[in-house]
Amino acid sequence: MAPSSGYEAYQKNRILTATPADLTLMLYEGAIKFCNIAIVACEKNEIQKAHDNIRKTDRVIEEFQITLNRKYKVAEDFDNVYKYIRERLTEANIKKDPEILEDVLKHLRTMRDTWKEVMRLTANGTKVN
Repeated sequence: MAPSSGYEAYQKNRILTATPADLTLMLYEGAIKFCNIAIVACEKNEIQKAHDNIRKTDRVIEEFQITLNRKYKVAEDFDNVYKYIRERLTEANIKKDPEILEDVLKHLRTMRDTWKEVMRLTANGTKVN
């Protein structure tokens, strides 16, 4: 299926040529976007839209959880954070509560910003001067 616009072609190419680190950043950005959409949908009482975007956010976090490299001790810490976020997303979805989603968003932004800093300081695991 051919992309329907130049932007879609750009996005597809961007994903296909991204490094694993860039893909991780894109996933964080996507989760943040979906969470923001869900917050607005909750505030407007757009129940289905809120549900759909909370689920999209959850699927991103689930992907992070599934792909953790469990041979490292820190993976357990990340897994606990992901579990917490997913529990909050479930609660937010049941209650359609934008305040809970704001809490999730805070955590997602912190994780994204930390990942950006890791990317800035490293290149293939080697510190950049």
